[in-house]
Amino acid sequence: MIKDIKGLHHVTSMAADAAENNRFFTDTLGLRRVKKTVNFDAPEVYHLYYGDEIGTPGSVMTYFPFGRMPKGRRGTGEVGVTEFAVPEGALPYWRDRLGAQGATGLREGSFLGEARLEFDGPDGDSFALVESADRGRTAWTGNGVSGDAGILGFNGARLRLRDAAGTDELLRFMGYQKDESDGAVTRYRIEGGNAADTIDLEAMPGGKPAAQGAGSVHHIAFAVEDRAAQARVREALLATGYQVTPVIDRDYFWAIYFRTPGGVLFEIATNEPGFDRDEDTAHLGEALKLPERYEPYRSRIEAQLPGIGA
Repeated sequence: MIKDIKGLHHVTSMAADAAENNRFFTDTLGLRRVKKTVNFDAPEVYHLYYGDEIGTPGSVMTYFPFGRMPKGRRGTGEVGVTEFAVPEGALPYWRDRLGAQGATGLREGSFLGEARLEFDGPDGDSFALVESADRGRTAWTGNGVSGDAGILGFNGARLRLRDAAGTDELLRFMGYQKDESDGAVTRYRIEGGNAADTIDLEAMPGGKPAAQGAGSVHHIAFAVEDRAAQARVREALLATGYQVTPVIDRDYFWAIYFRTPGGVLFEIATNEPGFDRDEDTAHLGEALKLPERYEPYRSRIEAQLPGIGA
């Protein structure tokens, strides 16, 4: 069994409009844009990162806004819901704030005793705010969101699968322990990691496969402390028969990827070096940062990218 995984690192999704995406996460949700860079494989497309003050692993939602991309179709074989943690008692504030700003799909409920508020993002993304103890985390309080209501980071994520058995086995191998179930949804929790420590599997045997597009999660990333830990995880996955990519330098972390039995793309990302490697903390996310190989083409890339605001 793998012992190096610390919970979630980030979740990466796709969007149709960069400015709308930026407005929603910074203005509506009050998160901080901690990095403005480009898709390393398609530099004409932004890669935008939102999180807490420094982009702590376990707090970062990232997006590829591909521009006029058709919306994805919800279904099986995908991350169905991305969950953010908020302080206990904060859901009435968020219900009013999201409603006033025109968010759709507002649904209040609970799961395993946790109060939650589900809502849709601009592209039909599925999100939930879950009331939680802060567990040592401090919310970024942007755009009028107070500290007693701000998003603390991720709570976890819910995967929707036609057959959950293979992913159940994988999560256990990754160090997660099976927790409680409620209907078709079973929770898995990892001990000794960061506070973004839950994964839910929702079994949907008759569900139609998802089709990726705007609003779809591209991949979900799990945190390891450093490259040595990542190497151990990669070796263990390869020995178990998974096809794992070589280590890829993403400037702010190193990454490996593999496809799960349920079809979801998993990433294992390092906590090092972090988002302040090329910007000081006070100015994270302000300037366009490019991978070194794209710097000679900066003027051309900047001319292609749309404006997104501060």
